[in-house]
Amino acid sequence: MSLTLPIIGTTDAYEVSPSKILAVGLNYRAHVQESESIKIRGLSGEEPEEPVLFNMTQNALNSSGSPIVLPTLLSHVSASPRTDYEGELVVVMGRDGKNIPEEKALDWVLGYTCGNDVSQRDLQNSDRSGWFRGKSLDGFAPIGPALMLTSSCPDPSQLAITTRLNGTVVQAAHTHEMIFSVSHLIAYISQYFTLKAGDLIFTGTPSGVGPLAPGDHVEVEIEGIGVLSNPVVAEEQ
Repeated sequence: MSLTLPIIGTTDAYEVSPSKILAVGLNYRAHVQESESIKIRGLSGEEPEEPVLFNMTQNALNSSGSPIVLPTLLSHVSASPRTDYEGELVVVMGRDGKNIPEEKALDWVLGYTCGNDVSQRDLQNSDRSGWFRGKSLDGFAPIGPALMLTSSCPDPSQLAITTRLNGTVVQAAHTHEMIFSVSHLIAYISQYFTLKAGDLIFTGTPSGVGPLAPGDHVEVEIEGIGVLSNPVVAEEQ
């Protein structure tokens, strides 16, 4: 799965075709408390001592303007299935790296875009093997609408992030509220996995997550990048 993002400030575009889509859970303090309240399995409300990592599969990639499709199978998972939006800053790696030093980690970044880590809570809470199935359904990782290069964003900790559901603000935060910075995440992840050019890192969501339903329209806006916009529909039977 690949998609193309226009590069802000240029006439060029970038083809997104990651070897890995990695994501970070519980990276905003208020969301840590919120996650306990919505009963995500295994969470105690305590701030993590190190980044909480999980992966998504490539079929989850989706583009701005395309629908988020809620599968019919969810009705067999739960009588009242819950699928949530999660607005996030997404890092796009610019070159390969292993054991990247934190103080130089941003040198490995190509740029940033908006992301929505759509999360199927019933699967996330029931799977013994972890979160990936509830995070990797088709089209559950929209990104876009554009790529902001690092030359236009020397400090990713200085960005406002807002999520709107049907025009109402439901998440409003700032990337300086992250528990683990972008640089720390890159250094930490690259200890375990070689990061490749084009890999994506979803950096975590602030508080205010909530459920999606067919007919909804969800937007994630990040300062300087633009608005990732997706309608929500039910899978055709």
